[in-house]
Amino acid sequence: MKSPDTKKPGRDITMERRLMRQSVTDSDASEFEQRREFLKQLTAASVAALGTSAPRALARSRVAENPSPTADTCILLWMGGGMAAPDTFDPKHYEPFREGLPVADMVSTFPSIETSLGDTRICSGLPETARILDRATLIRSAVQPDLGSILHSRHQYHWHTGYVPPQTVACPHLGSWIARFRGPLNPVIPPFINIGQRLEGVGESEELKAFTTAGFLGSEFGPLNLPFPDQAAVAVRPPEGMTSERFSTRNRFYRQLIDKSPQRRFLGDYQQESLLRALQNADRLLSSEHRKAFDISLEPQESLAAYDTGRFGRGCLLARRLAEAGARFIEVTTEYVPFLHWDTHANGHDTVARMHSEIDAPIARLVRDLEQRGMLDRTLIVIASEFSRDALIEGVPGSSARDQATEKVDRVTARKHYGLHRHFTGGTSVVMFGGGMKRGFVYGKTADQRPLIAIENPVSIPDLHATILTAMGVSPQAGLDIEGRPFYVTNDGSGQAIGEVFRA
Repeated sequence: MKSPDTKKPGRDITMERRLMRQSVTDSDASEFEQRREFLKQLTAASVAALGTSAPRALARSRVAENPSPTADTCILLWMGGGMAAPDTFDPKHYEPFREGLPVADMVSTFPSIETSLGDTRICSGLPETARILDRATLIRSAVQPDLGSILHSRHQYHWHTGYVPPQTVACPHLGSWIARFRGPLNPVIPPFINIGQRLEGVGESEELKAFTTAGFLGSEFGPLNLPFPDQAAVAVRPPEGMTSERFSTRNRFYRQLIDKSPQRRFLGDYQQESLLRALQNADRLLSSEHRKAFDISLEPQESLAAYDTGRFGRGCLLARRLAEAGARFIEVTTEYVPFLHWDTHANGHDTVARMHSEIDAPIARLVRDLEQRGMLDRTLIVIASEFSRDALIEGVPGSSARDQATEKVDRVTARKHYGLHRHFTGGTSVVMFGGGMKRGFVYGKTADQRPLIAIENPVSIPDLHATILTAMGVSPQAGLDIEGRPFYVTNDGSGQAIGEVFRA
């Protein structure tokens, strides 16, 4: 098994950031100021959440009955940074790289291939996924609102919580809602586990922390964060040489220290109790044999090799083991780091080719493994990203919106400009396997010519969340009263599940 990637992200992206910042103008300075204000508002909401009282049930007349679940577990495979639909699950007209290629002709930068789903084609970089597409529902018409500047921060927050930031309360992550309303499948395994995303040292730590949380629901429904899948076993193991009795004693003293901490005055009674319950849950896990589920080194060598394309691949293997052990909601991310991975602001084609190689085999193997174990029907796998991408040359004069007013760049002059670099919210792909979804079904359509907007059955984030929640047995209109305000699992309870994607 390969060693984890421990390089500091700054070493990888220093040059990229320098290039991006060479064109800083007064407009950029204004955006930076907006970002600071955005962070202040998020921080204020998070601090306010610490003092909130217990969320209360809404009056039954305001909350629909929970639907019968078609899935017990949800695995979200998060393509952090903006996965381009034309270069993955919604291929369009393809033109190979050549100097002088008109930007208007650069729609897909990879050819398409046949799939197991009849006439439906996907990008050539995903051959293993193409072979299992007959098990999937492919949504090609997901759309997001244009949230202006600070796009990644705002869009990732919006996708994961269902609410456009900033809000006056700290909004719970979708996984936290599911953990709160469905409870654990296995009382020892944390119901919500987040795999592959570092929260420190990646350029936007506070923004990531803002939505990777249970918000006002309390600590017990927040995620167990496991940035490196092959180190997950260490995270749930008592220190070497420590007996279970000594560990329990140390845990008891630790709780006493927390109880006497002067910081507790900032916590409401409910948040204090939730924190203690979270500690009790952690103690239960570290004292249990179930923690072996976190140790991917226990897998047969053939299985390890099949998943070992990098941190994301190993994360998919860990997700399969945790789903078997009884986790309720698992997110596995390619990791969001500015200007890396799916955040293709330059060298788009070559970067996406690398991302194909990291995600293709693990996704296919995860689906097949769950299917072979008889678990796919009750496990909902969702592949999603905050938005798609369109063609735009970046890193040269005239490439930005403000420069195009005076100088238009309309031809590719270097390899680094070949690719889909621009944020695009008008049409995004989402793929769903198992969990009660139809097999071999395509829903929605985007235009064949730019702009590639959704032209049939557009799917909003509230409706996408409603579909996931309905599959997981949570009503899209469910909610709680928080400080006298009704707060719903979908934005104001407006989400409507897409009935057409469910098996009859």
